[in-house]
Amino acid sequence: MSQARGDEDLPDSVLFACNLNAVRSPMALGIARYLFGKKIFFDSAGVRAGEPDPFVIAVMDEIGVDLEKHKPKSFDDLEDSSFDLVITLTPEAQHNAMELTRTMACDVEYWPTMDPTLMTGSREQILDAYRDVRDTLMKRIKERFSTGYAPSG
Repeated sequence: MSQARGDEDLPDSVLFACNLNAVRSPMALGIARYLFGKKIFFDSAGVRAGEPDPFVIAVMDEIGVDLEKHKPKSFDDLEDSSFDLVITLTPEAQHNAMELTRTMACDVEYWPTMDPTLMTGSREQILDAYRDVRDTLMKRIKERFSTGYAPSG
């Protein structure tokens, strides 16, 4: 069980990474910014830049997080690659993050996260898969970074 962290234990900058920076890492980025505002610098990237996903926009809008303007980007598109922590959400992103950080003083954490784009069925079933990912990420982010957080929005 994780314990509450003091501010001094929090990283200054965090990168969330997945395959296309279109579903999981933008969700994590939106949630983290919503919960922690400018207390920590958050960014996201993918192994490759994908296309915006309308289901992500819909399920994030349900919790008051606007990802309408998110533009997927790759690791190569990052303006700054010096992060204190990289959280990877897919095996491919984990591999890339290890390569990116091998000469840096940077921690890398792997949070295996389901790919909701693989869900088939009705629109509601697909949205439920995206909601499950969103809610799982919300819980993990709160546990990992909380010091008695209060939403910034």
